[in-house]
Amino acid sequence: MKILIKLGGTLLDSQESRLRLAREIGEVAQDEAGVVVVHGGGKQMTRFLAERGIESQFIHGLRVTTPDVLDAVLKVLGGTVNKELVAAFIAAGANAVGLTGMDALLAEAEPMGPELGAVGKPIPSSGRLLALLLEKGYLPVVACLAGDRQGRFYNVNADQMAVSVASSIQAEKIFFLTDVDGVKGKDGAILPEISLENCRTLIDSGTASGGMRAKLDAAAQAASSGVDEIFIAPGAAPHIISRLLQGQSAGTRLLARRGARSHA
Repeated sequence: MKILIKLGGTLLDSQESRLRLAREIGEVAQDEAGVVVVHGGGKQMTRFLAERGIESQFIHGLRVTTPDVLDAVLKVLGGTVNKELVAAFIAAGANAVGLTGMDALLAEAEPMGPELGAVGKPIPSSGRLLALLLEKGYLPVVACLAGDRQGRFYNVNADQMAVSVASSIQAEKIFFLTDVDGVKGKDGAILPEISLENCRTLIDSGTASGGMRAKLDAAAQAASSGVDEIFIAPGAAPHIISRLLQGQSAGTRLLARRGARSHA
């Protein structure tokens, strides 16, 4: 079974959290045929830019990526955040390899629009490098930086990056581990299970907005591209991945098939 695990940057902001997640993911990787990790780092990016007097600007939730911002993305996401996470995996006994989408062009992208600068939208990419690493027992850890055939880097939304990488390796499951408990319904309660159709309802009604809207958009895209199960779950909960793999209820599970039972 191939599993894609997306880690939000907030979960990686402390050494304690990084080490715990590395231990738990490392244990899962030992039991499964292939695990790939994709990570963000928006919180770290905003802090790094602010320390240098650069104001973060967003359009529809995407960070406008000027040349200065792109340089920071390379340093923070492709550098510090990625390498600290890889080090945590190594300390946990996993054979982790830190990557960006530029490596062997494992995540290719195209520009989204001139007003966003170097923000990219992932396009179908080759999973050959990741397949080779998984075959040899390595744990790929991919920062949300993509590239193109002219050697240009793109800042890519981490949720979109996760879906693109999951598609390239034909993952059966995606875990979006985040700093919230799951997807909330209109009454504010966590929805343990939703259907693909309900994703659009939650978005169109405004119930899901901001970062959760982005996650649901990505989750719906993943379901439409053939991923069997998608989970949006609290990364701070101990052993969250193994619990979900064992069928325990936590966070929100998106069912790709039509007519699935829904609580939305």
